[in-house]
Amino acid sequence: MQPIFDAAWRRQALAGNAPAVRRLAEAALRPLYRFCLYRVGGNHHLCEEVVQETLLGAIRRLRRYDPARAGGDIFGWLTGLARNEIRRTLARERSAADLEGFWRKMDEQLLSLYAMLESEPFGEDLLVRRETREMVNATMAQLPPHYGMALEAKYVAGKSVREIAAGLGTSLKAAESLLTRARNAFRVTFLTLAKNLPAEPIS
Repeated sequence: MQPIFDAAWRRQALAGNAPAVRRLAEAALRPLYRFCLYRVGGNHHLCEEVVQETLLGAIRRLRRYDPARAGGDIFGWLTGLARNEIRRTLARERSAADLEGFWRKMDEQLLSLYAMLESEPFGEDLLVRRETREMVNATMAQLPPHYGMALEAKYVAGKSVREIAAGLGTSLKAAESLLTRARNAFRVTFLTLAKNLPAEPIS
């Protein structure tokens, strides 16, 4: 999400300023949907329900959002609310117990791994697994939006680092640093997913 959700924005939203509230919904909707979809087993109906309840909950609990602590990036706070909403939603689905446990384990591992940003290489057996493409999509959905946008610009759109820097309105060095952090976060998330998913026999 590009917009900055700082203290001035928070004051406007708390005062009931409609454009401020709309800015949150417009900026958060797509990345929040991507984040939640895999966590509800790809169920679009449940995902829509979770995203809607998360955004409504965010507006109700906006006084708890600390812009200074978040650096004006509200996505981390929103995903925390979304995780709680996903747990409540999956608790109503008897078949979802394993899924909720899987993502709880994932989150616990990612919290520690993000701090280390391990550099373990992708093994050949992992790259030939049928579900690897799905894991790439799931990985991208779990990354902070600015990481995902940087990786998509570089590896999907084929933009140069200089073009990415220009698009972000930042320096070449800052863009390179962003891409490095994004690649590291992608690697950690992807490998954690791979370790937690059952291996598929290679025929």
